Amino acid sequence: MACSTYIVAVLNTLPNNQTSKVDVSKDLKRGLHILSNFESDFIDLLTKHNEFKQFIDRQVSELKLSKVGEVYHDFPGGGFTAVVCLAESHLSIHTWPDINYATFDVYLSNHSQDNSEKAKAIYSSVLQHFNAKILYENFINR
Repeated sequence: MACSTYIVAVLNTLPNNQTSKVDVSKDLKRGLHILSNFESDFIDLLTKHNEFKQFIDRQVSELKLSKVGEVYHDFPGGGFTAVVCLAESHLSIHTWPDINYATFDVYLSNHSQDNSEKAKAIYSSVLQHFNAKILYENFINR
């Protein structure tokens, strides 16, 4: 069973609906943040974190990123949440196998080098790993 309707809301949490004073023009390249919602028919991959942890550890190693911490949690009845802290920033995933659904994000800063291609590579690999059907994605240069 696949979901077909999603609502995405963005709230302005600044006082009096003020806009941000941060310049996020395309010339500012502090890093790439990718946000994604997707469906997958691979329920077993969405149910427990074990395979994802092994998969993402390989990705982090192959891309020569620096893991500084991680938290994985399996929910009773299925689904998991994971956050991997990187020296370059983070990645996270949250799954709902009962509706074939997951959210994923990766942010890699460009403090010492441009990591945009690495962020795109991780995202592409995650989509392949889950044989994902993209429902929503956003690429944000921060």
